[in-house]
Amino acid sequence: MDADSADTAIEVGDDEFWLLLSGRSLPARDRRVLGAVARQAAGLVRQRELTEEAGRAQAIASADELRRSLLSAVSHDLRTPLAGAKAAVSSLRADDVGFSPEDTAELLATVEESIDQLTGLVGNLLDSSRLAAGVVRPELRAVYLDEAVHRAIVGIPRGTTGLDRIKVDVGDTAVLADLGLLERVLVNVIDNALRYAPDGLVRVNAGRVGDRTLVNVVDEGPGVARGAEAGLFAPFQRLGDHDNTTGVGLGLSVARGFVEAMGGTITATDTPGGGLTVVLDLAAATEDRP
Repeated sequence: MDADSADTAIEVGDDEFWLLLSGRSLPARDRRVLGAVARQAAGLVRQRELTEEAGRAQAIASADELRRSLLSAVSHDLRTPLAGAKAAVSSLRADDVGFSPEDTAELLATVEESIDQLTGLVGNLLDSSRLAAGVVRPELRAVYLDEAVHRAIVGIPRGTTGLDRIKVDVGDTAVLADLGLLERVLVNVIDNALRYAPDGLVRVNAGRVGDRTLVNVVDEGPGVARGAEAGLFAPFQRLGDHDNTTGVGLGLSVARGFVEAMGGTITATDTPGGGLTVVLDLAAATEDRP
Protein backbone atom coordinates (compact mmCIF):
# COMPACT_ATOMS: atom_id res chain seq x y z
CA MET A 1 0.00 0.00 0.00
CA ASP A 2 1.26 3.45 -0.91
CA ALA A 3 2.77 5.48 1.92
CA ASP A 4 1.48 8.94 2.71
CA SER A 5 3.72 11.68 4.08
CA ALA A 6 3.37 15.17 5.50
CA ASP A 7 5.57 17.70 7.12
CA THR A 8 4.86 20.19 9.87
CA ALA A 9 6.69 22.90 11.79
CA ILE A 10 6.96 23.00 15.61
CA GLU A 11 8.05 26.16 17.37
CA VAL A 12 10.05 25.79 20.60
CA GLY A 13 10.84 29.21 22.00
CA ASP A 14 12.55 31.17 19.24
CA ASP A 15 13.48 28.00 17.35
CA GLU A 16 11.47 26.24 14.68
CA PHE A 17 11.77 22.51 14.01
CA TRP A 18 10.41 20.65 11.00
CA LEU A 19 9.10 17.12 11.35
CA LEU A 20 8.49 14.75 8.47
CA LEU A 21 5.73 12.26 9.21
CA SER A 22 5.11 9.25 7.03
CA GLY A 23 2.77 6.29 7.20
CA ARG A 24 0.25 4.24 5.29
CA SER A 25 -3.43 3.54 5.41
CA LEU A 26 -4.36 0.53 7.53
CA PRO A 27 -6.72 -2.18 6.38
CA ALA A 28 -9.90 -2.70 8.39
CA ARG A 29 -8.51 -5.74 10.24
CA ASP A 30 -5.41 -3.84 11.39
CA ARG A 31 -7.54 -0.88 12.43
CA ARG A 32 -9.66 -3.17 14.62
CA VAL A 33 -6.53 -4.61 16.27
CA LEU A 34 -5.07 -1.14 16.80
CA GLY A 35 -8.38 0.07 18.23
CA ALA A 36 -8.47 -2.84 20.68
CA VAL A 37 -4.90 -2.12 21.80
CA ALA A 38 -5.71 1.59 22.18
CA ARG A 39 -8.81 0.82 24.26
CA GLN A 40 -6.82 -1.53 26.48
CA ALA A 41 -4.13 1.11 26.97
CA ALA A 42 -6.78 3.71 27.77
CA GLY A 43 -8.34 1.31 30.26
CA LEU A 44 -5.00 0.78 31.99
CA VAL A 45 -4.42 4.54 32.19
CA ARG A 46 -7.90 5.02 33.65
CA GLN A 47 -7.34 2.21 36.13
CA ARG A 48 -4.12 3.86 37.28
CA GLU A 49 -5.91 7.20 37.65
CA LEU A 50 -8.65 5.55 39.73
CA THR A 51 -6.05 3.84 41.93
CA GLU A 52 -4.29 7.15 42.53
CA GLU A 53 -7.61 8.84 43.32
CA ALA A 54 -8.48 6.05 45.75
CA GLY A 55 -5.08 6.45 47.42
CA ARG A 56 -5.63 10.18 47.82
CA ALA A 57 -9.12 9.59 49.18
CA GLN A 58 -7.75 7.05 51.67
CA ALA A 59 -5.06 9.49 52.78
CA ILE A 60 -7.69 12.18 53.31
CA ALA A 61 -9.90 9.75 55.22
CA SER A 62 -6.97 8.68 57.40
CA ALA A 63 -6.08 12.30 58.11
CA ASP A 64 -9.71 13.05 59.02
CA GLU A 65 -9.82 10.03 61.33
CA LEU A 66 -6.56 11.14 62.94
CA ARG A 67 -7.97 14.62 63.51
CA ARG A 68 -11.18 13.21 64.99
CA SER A 69 -9.22 10.92 67.31
CA LEU A 70 -6.95 13.78 68.33
CA LEU A 71 -9.83 16.15 69.05
CA SER A 72 -11.71 13.48 70.97
CA ALA A 73 -8.71 12.63 73.13
CA VAL A 74 -7.45 16.17 73.64
CA SER A 75 -10.90 17.53 74.48
CA HIS A 76 -10.90 15.39 77.64
CA ASP A 77 -7.24 15.34 78.52
CA LEU A 78 -6.70 19.07 78.16
CA ARG A 79 -9.87 19.88 80.03
CA THR A 80 -9.08 17.73 83.09
CA PRO A 81 -5.79 19.35 84.21
CA LEU A 82 -7.03 22.79 83.19
CA ALA A 83 -10.11 22.34 85.37
CA GLY A 84 -7.97 21.18 88.29
CA ALA A 85 -5.58 24.12 88.00
CA LYS A 86 -8.41 26.64 87.61
CA ALA A 87 -10.28 25.30 90.64
CA ALA A 88 -7.16 25.46 92.80
CA VAL A 89 -6.25 28.99 91.69
CA SER A 90 -9.84 30.20 92.13
CA SER A 91 -9.83 28.84 95.67
CA LEU A 92 -6.55 30.55 96.50
CA ARG A 93 -7.86 33.88 95.18
CA ALA A 94 -11.13 33.73 97.10
CA ASP A 95 -11.36 36.64 99.54
CA ASP A 96 -13.86 35.00 101.85
CA VAL A 97 -11.80 31.89 102.60
CA GLY A 98 -8.70 31.65 104.74
CA PHE A 99 -6.40 28.70 104.10
CA SER A 100 -3.88 27.20 106.46
CA PRO A 101 -0.30 26.88 105.20
CA GLU A 102 -0.92 23.16 104.69
CA ASP A 103 -4.06 23.76 102.61
CA THR A 104 -2.28 26.42 100.57
CA ALA A 105 0.61 24.05 99.88
CA GLU A 106 -1.83 21.34 98.79
CA LEU A 107 -3.63 23.66 96.39
CA LEU A 108 -0.34 24.87 94.93
CA ALA A 109 0.71 21.23 94.49
CA THR A 110 -2.52 20.63 92.56
CA VAL A 111 -1.68 23.53 90.25
CA GLU A 112 1.85 22.20 89.72
CA GLU A 113 0.63 18.67 89.00
CA SER A 114 -1.92 19.98 86.51
CA ILE A 115 0.75 22.00 84.72
CA ASP A 116 3.02 18.93 84.64
CA GLN A 117 0.21 16.93 83.02
CA LEU A 118 -0.34 19.64 80.42
CA THR A 119 3.39 19.85 79.75
CA GLY A 120 3.57 16.10 79.14
CA LEU A 121 0.50 16.17 76.91
CA VAL A 122 1.76 19.05 74.78
CA GLY A 123 5.23 17.49 74.65
CA ASN A 124 3.86 14.25 73.21
CA LEU A 125 1.73 16.16 70.70
CA LEU A 126 4.76 18.13 69.54
CA ASP A 127 6.93 15.01 69.41
CA SER A 128 4.27 13.24 67.35
CA SER A 129 4.17 16.18 64.94
CA ARG A 130 7.97 16.13 64.60
CA LEU A 131 7.90 12.43 63.78
CA ALA A 132 5.11 12.90 61.23
CA ALA A 133 7.06 15.72 59.59
CA GLY A 134 10.24 13.61 59.46
CA VAL A 135 12.36 16.25 61.20
CA VAL A 136 13.74 14.06 64.02
CA ARG A 137 17.53 13.86 63.58
CA PRO A 138 19.13 11.78 66.35
CA GLU A 139 22.70 12.51 67.43
CA LEU A 140 23.94 9.05 68.35
CA ARG A 141 26.65 8.55 70.93
CA ALA A 142 27.42 6.26 73.84
CA VAL A 143 24.71 6.75 76.48
CA TYR A 144 24.90 5.01 79.84
CA LEU A 145 21.54 3.65 80.86
CA ASP A 146 21.82 4.51 84.55
CA GLU A 147 22.07 8.19 83.61
CA ALA A 148 19.25 7.99 81.06
CA VAL A 149 16.91 6.14 83.44
CA HIS A 150 17.66 8.56 86.28
CA ARG A 151 16.91 11.55 84.04
CA ALA A 152 13.70 9.86 82.89
CA ILE A 153 12.46 9.22 86.43
CA VAL A 154 13.16 12.84 87.35
CA GLY A 155 11.24 13.89 84.24
CA ILE A 156 8.08 11.97 85.13
CA PRO A 157 5.39 14.40 86.37
CA ARG A 158 5.54 14.80 90.13
CA GLY A 159 1.86 14.05 90.49
CA THR A 160 2.40 10.52 89.19
CA THR A 161 1.91 8.01 91.98
CA GLY A 162 4.22 5.07 92.54
CA LEU A 163 7.63 6.58 91.76
CA ASP A 164 8.93 4.70 94.81
CA ARG A 165 7.90 1.42 93.15
CA ILE A 166 10.47 1.77 90.35
CA LYS A 167 13.40 -0.63 90.70
CA VAL A 168 16.39 -0.06 88.41
CA ASP A 169 19.11 -2.60 87.61
CA VAL A 170 20.94 -1.62 84.43
CA GLY A 171 24.52 -1.92 85.66
CA ASP A 172 27.15 -0.08 83.64
CA THR A 173 25.42 -0.78 80.32
CA ALA A 174 25.74 1.72 77.48
CA VAL A 175 23.79 2.00 74.24
CA LEU A 176 24.29 3.96 71.04
CA ALA A 177 21.52 6.53 71.29
CA ASP A 178 20.51 10.16 71.47
CA LEU A 179 20.30 10.97 75.19
CA GLY A 180 17.40 13.39 74.83
CA LEU A 181 15.33 11.03 72.69
CA LEU A 182 16.11 8.02 74.89
CA GLU A 183 15.07 10.01 77.95
CA ARG A 184 11.72 10.82 76.30
CA VAL A 185 11.24 7.16 75.40
CA LEU A 186 11.92 6.01 78.96
CA VAL A 187 9.68 8.72 80.46
CA ASN A 188 6.76 7.57 78.31
CA VAL A 189 7.30 3.84 78.82
CA ILE A 190 7.90 4.02 82.59
CA ASP A 191 5.04 6.49 83.08
CA ASN A 192 2.76 4.15 81.13
CA ALA A 193 3.78 1.22 83.33
CA LEU A 194 3.09 3.20 86.52
CA ARG A 195 -0.36 4.24 85.32
CA TYR A 196 -1.53 0.76 84.38
CA ALA A 197 0.19 -1.16 87.18
CA PRO A 198 -0.85 0.92 90.20
CA ASP A 199 0.03 -1.67 92.84
CA GLY A 200 3.02 -3.70 91.67
CA LEU A 201 6.67 -2.96 91.04
CA VAL A 202 7.99 -1.47 87.81
CA ARG A 203 11.42 -2.92 87.07
CA VAL A 204 13.91 -1.50 84.59
CA ASN A 205 16.76 -3.82 83.64
CA ALA A 206 19.08 -4.32 80.71
CA GLY A 207 21.32 -6.94 79.16
CA ARG A 208 23.58 -7.26 76.17
CA VAL A 209 22.95 -9.79 73.40
CA GLY A 210 25.74 -9.75 70.82
CA ASP A 211 26.06 -6.23 69.48
CA ARG A 212 22.61 -5.24 70.79
CA THR A 213 21.34 -4.16 74.19
CA LEU A 214 17.86 -5.05 75.40
CA VAL A 215 16.28 -2.61 77.86
CA ASN A 216 13.24 -4.06 79.63
CA VAL A 217 10.55 -2.10 81.45
CA VAL A 218 8.57 -4.73 83.35
CA ASP A 219 5.28 -4.09 85.15
CA GLU A 220 2.91 -6.30 87.12
CA GLY A 221 -0.32 -4.79 85.86
CA PRO A 222 -3.23 -6.40 84.00
CA GLY A 223 -1.32 -6.73 80.72
CA VAL A 224 -3.13 -6.83 77.39
CA ALA A 225 -5.05 -9.42 75.41
CA ARG A 226 -2.90 -11.84 73.46
CA GLY A 227 -2.23 -10.52 69.96
CA ALA A 228 -2.95 -6.91 70.93
CA GLU A 229 0.64 -6.03 71.89
CA ALA A 230 1.62 -4.47 68.55
CA GLY A 231 -1.42 -2.18 68.60
CA LEU A 232 -0.17 -0.50 71.78
CA PHE A 233 2.29 1.55 69.72
CA ALA A 234 -0.34 3.04 67.40
CA PRO A 235 -1.43 6.64 68.10
CA PHE A 236 -4.32 7.19 70.55
CA GLN A 237 -4.13 3.68 71.99
CA ARG A 238 -4.54 3.02 75.70
CA LEU A 239 -4.55 -0.14 77.77
CA GLY A 240 -8.00 0.73 79.05
CA ASP A 241 -10.40 3.58 79.63
CA HIS A 242 -9.73 4.06 83.32
CA ASP A 243 -10.79 7.29 84.97
CA ASN A 244 -7.40 7.83 86.57
CA THR A 245 -5.47 7.81 83.31
CA THR A 246 -4.38 10.91 81.46
CA GLY A 247 -2.71 11.58 78.15
CA VAL A 248 -4.02 11.15 74.63
CA GLY A 249 -2.49 7.74 74.04
CA LEU A 250 0.53 9.08 72.16
CA GLY A 251 3.23 8.10 74.65
CA LEU A 252 4.06 4.66 73.29
CA SER A 253 3.58 5.82 69.69
CA VAL A 254 6.15 8.57 70.24
CA ALA A 255 8.43 6.07 71.99
CA ARG A 256 8.31 3.78 68.95
CA GLY A 257 9.06 6.65 66.57
CA PHE A 258 12.07 7.80 68.59
CA VAL A 259 13.44 4.27 69.05
CA GLU A 260 13.15 3.55 65.33
CA ALA A 261 14.81 6.89 64.54
CA MET A 262 17.77 5.68 66.62
CA GLY A 263 17.96 2.43 64.64
CA GLY A 264 16.23 0.26 67.24
CA THR A 265 12.94 -1.50 67.80
CA ILE A 266 10.38 -1.52 70.59
CA THR A 267 8.06 -4.43 71.33
CA ALA A 268 5.72 -5.58 74.08
CA THR A 269 5.36 -9.05 75.55
CA ASP A 270 3.60 -10.66 78.50
CA THR A 271 5.31 -10.47 81.87
CA PRO A 272 5.58 -13.98 83.35
CA GLY A 273 3.07 -14.10 86.20
CA GLY A 274 1.06 -11.19 84.80
CA GLY A 275 1.74 -7.76 83.41
CA LEU A 276 3.45 -6.22 80.42
CA THR A 277 7.11 -6.05 79.46
CA VAL A 278 8.20 -3.39 76.98
CA VAL A 279 11.54 -4.19 75.33
CA LEU A 280 13.80 -1.61 73.71
CA ASP A 281 16.33 -3.16 71.32
CA LEU A 282 19.19 -0.70 70.73
CA ALA A 283 22.73 -0.93 69.40
CA ALA A 284 25.26 -1.60 72.14
CA ALA A 285 27.98 1.00 72.66
CA THR A 286 31.57 -0.18 73.01
CA GLU A 287 33.04 3.04 74.34
CA ASP A 288 34.57 2.73 77.82
CA ARG A 289 33.13 4.90 80.55
CA PRO A 290 35.41 7.83 81.44
